[in-house]
Amino acid sequence: MKDTVTGCSIEEAMRLLSGRWRGVLIYYLKDGDKRFSDLRRDMTGISQRMLTLDLRELEAAGVVTRTVYPEVPPRVVYGLTQAGHRLLPLIDALGAWFDTLEPPASDEAAA
Repeated sequence: MKDTVTGCSIEEAMRLLSGRWRGVLIYYLKDGDKRFSDLRRDMTGISQRMLTLDLRELEAAGVVTRTVYPEVPPRVVYGLTQAGHRLLPLIDALGAWFDTLEPPASDEAAA
């Protein structure tokens, strides 16, 4: 990861969870381990490349585990670590907070 500008732990946490998909990945793994193809199916708008990159970043940060089973073809399963499970209340709270926001006024209503 890049160096922080402020040295603040909030900046690092936001960098880790930044982007469109990382919080959603954590959310979809909350009910248990999933295969790559299951995550692709759950998250229809994500590209294979972006899913791979985000899973790697979350794995490097210690939030997600990656288990490869020695089968033919190899089966790869992703799950949350203890650190990932500790993030779940924050992800849920963020979603609940967003649900309380008023929708922005449209430009037509303002005119």
